[in-house]
Amino acid sequence: MSFQPVIPFGGTAGWAFLERTREAQQAAFDRSPAIQRDVEYFAENIGKVQTAEDLVGDYRLMKVALGAFGLDDDLPNKAYIRKVLEEGSLNPDSFANRMVDKRYLALTEAFGFDLEPPNTQLSDFADSMTGRYMTRQFEIAVGEQNASMRLALSLERDLSEIVASDTSGNGRWFSVMGNEPLRRVFETALGLPSSFAALDIDRQVEEFRDKARAVFGDGEISQFAEPDRLEELNRLFLVRSQIAEGQSGMSSGTIALTLLQSIR
Repeated sequence: MSFQPVIPFGGTAGWAFLERTREAQQAAFDRSPAIQRDVEYFAENIGKVQTAEDLVGDYRLMKVALGAFGLDDDLPNKAYIRKVLEEGSLNPDSFANRMVDKRYLALTEAFGFDLEPPNTQLSDFADSMTGRYMTRQFEIAVGEQNASMRLALSLERDLSEIVASDTSGNGRWFSVMGNEPLRRVFETALGLPSSFAALDIDRQVEEFRDKARAVFGDGEISQFAEPDRLEELNRLFLVRSQIAEGQSGMSSGTIALTLLQSIR
């Protein structure tokens, strides 16, 4: 029987519990028979892969490869993924470089099928990919217990990659908007309605920046390089998520006070 993460509470209380127990829960999850089978198969066979065609032709290898980047839903899309991998990342006009969702760029950079030899031949490649895979699969399992906790788990990793990217302020906002989990975190934390996504994309960037400035005093993504500011974002997201889910049992006055405290 596979290990199921334990999330006894919602909101910030649940997050505090998950942070305290995450290492032990992740280790128990990694020992699950299904996860071990996936990891062992990948480690034993990825070294045989020389081309994108080799990879997409093996369902079990693809499962780990895509799962390592949160692209599990693309498992049936073999032709699409093959195009991403074959065009690679070195050409600035490649498919992955032109996509808003930078998970595909990270995928093709990791496998390096536009290199000679590809990264699949590196001695530490299997360990790197299976480590990412187990982390992502644990997040999915957490999400089955509490969707907001899954988003909170992925926040630091995904946002840190965007903060560190060599791009403009608008470019970082576009990257956030193109990453569905991050977009949901920001929309929730900033109190933006679901209809917001129907606006013109440039208008969305303006609204995101204005809302961030009003809440955090700074309208740029670069501010989240600071751990304290990242923690504020996560806390505000969790508080608003809990309120939206109707789990808090708070009075209107308590809700207002909690929101104020979450961004101090």
